[in-house]
Amino acid sequence: MNAPTAITPSYRHTPLFPLGPERTPYRKLNADGVRVEKINGRELVMVEREALRALAEEAFTDINHLLRPGHLKQLRAILDDPEASDNDRFVAYDFLKNANIAAGGVLPMCQDTGTAIIMGKKGRLVFTEGDDEAALAEGARDAYLKRNLRYSQLAPISMFEEKNTRSNMPAQVEIYAEGEASYKFLFIAKGGGSANKSFLFQATPSILTHDRMLAFLKEKILTLGTAACPPYHLAIVIGGTSAELTMKTVKLASCRYLDDLPTRGSEAGHAFRDLAMKQEVHKLTHSLGVGAQFGGKYFCHDVRVIRLPRHGASLPIGLGVSCAADRQALGKITRDGIFVEELERNPAQYLPEVDASKLGGEVVDIDLRRPMREILAQLSRHPIKTRLSLTGPMIVARDLAHSKLRERLERGEGLPDYFKHHPVYYAGPAKTPSGYASGSFGPTTAGRMDSFVHDFQAAGGSMVMLAKGNRSAAVREACRKHGGFYLASIGGSAANLAEHCIKKVETIEYHELGMEAIWRIEVENFPAFMVIDDKGNDFFKELNLG
Repeated sequence: MNAPTAITPSYRHTPLFPLGPERTPYRKLNADGVRVEKINGRELVMVEREALRALAEEAFTDINHLLRPGHLKQLRAILDDPEASDNDRFVAYDFLKNANIAAGGVLPMCQDTGTAIIMGKKGRLVFTEGDDEAALAEGARDAYLKRNLRYSQLAPISMFEEKNTRSNMPAQVEIYAEGEASYKFLFIAKGGGSANKSFLFQATPSILTHDRMLAFLKEKILTLGTAACPPYHLAIVIGGTSAELTMKTVKLASCRYLDDLPTRGSEAGHAFRDLAMKQEVHKLTHSLGVGAQFGGKYFCHDVRVIRLPRHGASLPIGLGVSCAADRQALGKITRDGIFVEELERNPAQYLPEVDASKLGGEVVDIDLRRPMREILAQLSRHPIKTRLSLTGPMIVARDLAHSKLRERLERGEGLPDYFKHHPVYYAGPAKTPSGYASGSFGPTTAGRMDSFVHDFQAAGGSMVMLAKGNRSAAVREACRKHGGFYLASIGGSAANLAEHCIKKVETIEYHELGMEAIWRIEVENFPAFMVIDDKGNDFFKELNLG
């Protein structure tokens, strides 16, 4: 007698990310390199290589100079909110001025013009020449070569030797098969500061209760700090069929790519947005006191919380942000031509009539042309949170330059005099446009230089440091012991600094390091806040970030 045949139910597929209809505003570039041909009764969209290259070049040009209207409206809302702190308003106003300068197409909005990331979804009726990844990467490269953008990519020559590729390549290009007769894209320029604030936590299912989850998220959100230039677009993903899917979803959510997901789950296992949790977490970020970098309400513009299916034994949780340089744009190629998302070309409309002198409280002028002992004595008379305006010379040095100087100390050679006589600004400039003293030249993340501070201050250097973000307890202790100071500038305002504050730039050592060389710059009315003083007081420690 034969065994009964099992009846297999028919499979009904549900996409993991069921998105709604497209609502993106596009502008048409042209229709060059796109045509329709009928083959075996089907109409195919034929896309030439140049169409892909041209779209990528246009997208990376746009996103380094232009922002989405929604992001600019959120900045303006900070100025109009009576609950915003003075420092919230000061930072938001500076960002709007920065956006207005960057929209001119000369200075990029941030000196860190990012890693070029491209995601493509190629419909089954789209036909290309087969080297799509290379064509898209070439277009991104061309934008970096032709514009005043920085080359930030380092090629590993050996395990410990690296060289700048001097083209910002390689790009990260991922292409998927999805859809019918269109080729859709997401273009992202992701700077190191915000990329470094992407976190994966392999949690346990035991925290899948409301109160435990909120407590967990509060603790982890505080670890984001301010180094990635808030206010943030914060993305939280709970669950995932793998760690890499969780983190990929974080990135897409921070770009608002998944905003049209359903808002409820089902037994089919698709992703959904939890709007109630979103509101709770956003309210939580208002209460932290971190604000838009220097205290206040606006740590985050908005929050997205996405729930994914998971294996019963796993609970991956991902956090990530898009920062003040909120650089992404959609693109598409259809039978009608080549299109890129329409970004805001007139950000000046969001600038209110504001007396900037009334933003951020009293300002203390610091003359950097004086001897270091006089600069230190003046700073010592003021408390943390003091708003400063710096005028005079500074030395610019970041990761690789610090390593070179530490090698000198280890050889018993001491630090050069310029590192002792002037404040050190952690930064790396973008290319300098013709007729400008400087390219975009905003601060980089201070925390990467924390391990150098004690030894450098003990040798008489790094007595006044300027960068962005919070520092470790070791830096507080070094400043208390050696009489040093850490000042924070506004992260995400690089074009404004180049246009109005940096008057002269010259390389003084390690020219071969490119943007990581040691520079001497002259600044005028350069904005900063005192964060760590010579007594060991730390503004960010008061906010539980230290």
